Amino acid sequence: MKKSVFILIATLLCSVSCNGNDGRTNGTDNQDSTKSEATQAQQKPNPNLPDTMTISMTGDIMMGTTYPSVQLPPHEGRDVFIDTKAITQRTDIALGNLEGTLLDGGRSRKGSGPHSFSFRTPTTYGQWLKDAGYDYVCQANNHAKDFGDEGIVSTEKVLNEQGIKYSGIAGRTESAVVERNGVRYGICAFGHNSYTLKHADLANVKRIIDDLKTKSDIIIVTFHGGAEGKDRAHLPQGQETFLGENRGELRKFTHFCIDNGASVVFGHGPHVCRAMEVYKGRFIAYSLGNFCTPYGMSLSGISGYAPVVEISIGKDGAFQKGKIHSFIQQKGAGPRKDPTNAVAKQIKSLTEADITGSPIRIDNEGNITLE
Repeated sequence: MKKSVFILIATLLCSVSCNGNDGRTNGTDNQDSTKSEATQAQQKPNPNLPDTMTISMTGDIMMGTTYPSVQLPPHEGRDVFIDTKAITQRTDIALGNLEGTLLDGGRSRKGSGPHSFSFRTPTTYGQWLKDAGYDYVCQANNHAKDFGDEGIVSTEKVLNEQGIKYSGIAGRTESAVVERNGVRYGICAFGHNSYTLKHADLANVKRIIDDLKTKSDIIIVTFHGGAEGKDRAHLPQGQETFLGENRGELRKFTHFCIDNGASVVFGHGPHVCRAMEVYKGRFIAYSLGNFCTPYGMSLSGISGYAPVVEISIGKDGAFQKGKIHSFIQQKGAGPRKDPTNAVAKQIKSLTEADITGSPIRIDNEGNITLE
């Protein structure tokens, strides 16, 4: 009798140990198991994550163009991030928006109208993104397909060679996972153009975020949206329209992302900075403006404001603290240190004007703290 009981217990223990694993799903798990573990991961953070993780974010990056004429910074572009890369190199993960293509040759697919611009950066410039510490760049913008599929394929090839992840173009790469220091960061990107994954399609946004829950610890969403120009720095209520396009209902979109599991959401697209918010404990930056665009874009006034935003989050994804590092672009050079902190003061002012009830305070030096 005792021997039979012993055999039964041993069998049960073997069954548990053979199927228990380390709490992560693998290729042999069935669908119900995957869903169950994903639900548990969403409800309770991975206890093995560090207490604090650091993230740096920037806006539009177009390091120089060879179309329609050659407009490239000196020294083959190696100095474009010279004032900012210490920040993007030191954080656990660094992200930005790649506004344009990395391509040698090709033909522009755009016309010659007043709002028609094509950006073609030499493929050799991909190394400067890597050198600056970028782990991921967004492709869900209105310049990723300036040179058609050829430009997209070339850009992806360069990024792959540099070990930089990307996503955002429909039918290609819809999300990415970057692992740093034992943390899996799941990242997805959305835009408003026909070839991008669209932020207006909330059902698809949810599907992509839900997928990332099964294979990452922290989810970051980035988006290209909002109307453009110096007079569009304030964040409106409701949907924005520009050049006849739906540029998004961004308050609704960002809150939707966080309601469905994102820890950080940041945007770009208006070519100016916008307000910041902490919603349900999670960080949102509505636009980080132009960042490294030494040619091809207006850099006068607030259009030249180029922040690097550095934040700390906890293992549950909740915002802890942050810093707006102020830089102002110089034509032909890129972002350079702003000793007056004008950029941080501008974002502080916009946040106080446009966001009500957010539990953060931004001081004149750019420090972001919880009240």
